[in-house]
Amino acid sequence: MPAQHRTARTARTNPGTHRAGRRVGRTALAVLLAAVPLTVATATLGASGAGASVVTAASVGLDDAHKKDIAMQIVSSAENSSLDWKAQYKYIEDIGDGRGYTAGIIGFCSGTGDMLDLVEHYTDLKPGNVLAKYLPALRKVNGTDSHSGLGTAFTKDWATAAKDGVFQQAQNDERDRVYFNPAVQQAKADGLRALGQFVYYDAIVMHGPGSSSDSFGGIRKAAMKKAKTPAQGGDEATYLNAFMDARKVIMKQEEAHADTSRVDTAQKVWVKDRNFDLNTPLKWKVYGDSYQING
Repeated sequence: MPAQHRTARTARTNPGTHRAGRRVGRTALAVLLAAVPLTVATATLGASGAGASVVTAASVGLDDAHKKDIAMQIVSSAENSSLDWKAQYKYIEDIGDGRGYTAGIIGFCSGTGDMLDLVEHYTDLKPGNVLAKYLPALRKVNGTDSHSGLGTAFTKDWATAAKDGVFQQAQNDERDRVYFNPAVQQAKADGLRALGQFVYYDAIVMHGPGSSSDSFGGIRKAAMKKAKTPAQGGDEATYLNAFMDARKVIMKQEEAHADTSRVDTAQKVWVKDRNFDLNTPLKWKVYGDSYQING
């Protein structure tokens, strides 16, 4: 996979913030995001979250197993130049973005905390696993681009671990806890259907959770200054275009994100087609490459 096709997350540069409460309540949704005002809180999804209830009743959400697989394929087309997202459990390389190693199905980074979170979770599930011995090194390099204590031995052991179903489940768990579930929950609370839920998910994968201007929360805040969410009575297409435009502003601020085709020739096309339920067949382009999902 061409290294230039991997994307660096702009909002994952503060490992201290990212790692707050890492080992507390891993099964709870969005533990990491609990202190961020722009992410979903329990109250948002309760009785006052009428928009979320309407979306759930009216259409199939991105958390449907088939829709989720489609979402993973689309993200993988941008992150890995392949629709085969399950082949990415073993992926690991330093793409030269200052975040150390980037690896796995969602691009866990050794320099931003979520790779450490992942290996700790894997070790919780399977003590003595092949990656457990690297935990001290991962703690030391967190927040840096250093390979100290890792190197070739680590990347080989990562590939070995990737064959383990427990490690694959650990990657799935951390993807859901930190990225997928918070994005889908927030989108449902904002009255967005599957396409809008995907737009949020793809944004949080690239930019990371948080409330800074270059994070998912900051992008959402900027969009809401331009348009109302459907839950607020706004038009779905108008709001999604406002969100994507706000995201593109942030993408263009970093060289690794300057190519905005994953928005322009994929998500914006589907919004224009009013395919709000993200139904197949889907056709799109990313970085000039064409992709299609028929079923």
